[in-house]
Amino acid sequence: MSGAGHIDASNKKVALLIAILAAVLALSETLGKSAQTVGLSLNIEASNLWSFFQAKTIRMTSVRVAAESAEVDLARTTDAATKEIIQKRIEDWKKTAARYDSEPETNEGRKELAARAKAAEGKRDVALAAYHHYETASGALQLGIVLASATVITGAIWLSFVAGGLGLLGIVFCAIGFFAPTSVHIW
Repeated sequence: MSGAGHIDASNKKVALLIAILAAVLALSETLGKSAQTVGLSLNIEASNLWSFFQAKTIRMTSVRVAAESAEVDLARTTDAATKEIIQKRIEDWKKTAARYDSEPETNEGRKELAARAKAAEGKRDVALAAYHHYETASGALQLGIVLASATVITGAIWLSFVAGGLGLLGIVFCAIGFFAPTSVHIW
């Protein structure tokens, strides 16, 4: 600043740079928080689906063991009526085990649950990759704001160029996070 009430023109430009960097920072922080929330939600969804998958596996194994045990009993039994009852039970258990393994109509068989869990994990990985890019962008933008502010205090105009470069870097990382989060791997 020079003179009372007069603002140096270069300080106006730096103030505008700071305002732009702050606006992009706000956008980056908002997108980052959203990506983080989505990533955490998808992680919980994937975990729940894998738990359901494990429960189905345990049920399927129990039913298969029961069927195999009944087959041993069937081989030992001589009574025709008892054999018929055991055979019916074995068939029911085998149908139930097959349904636990794959149930496309409800999308809740083991095969379908595994596919759904893997899909949720894939979406989670994309969301968390985006989150990391937004965080990198936020860091660059915050440093840019600090350096631009230091330009006003020190008068070292080169700091504003570094601040502008960091701002551009922040914009690039925001764009990567938004358009292609898995294309660049830094962390």
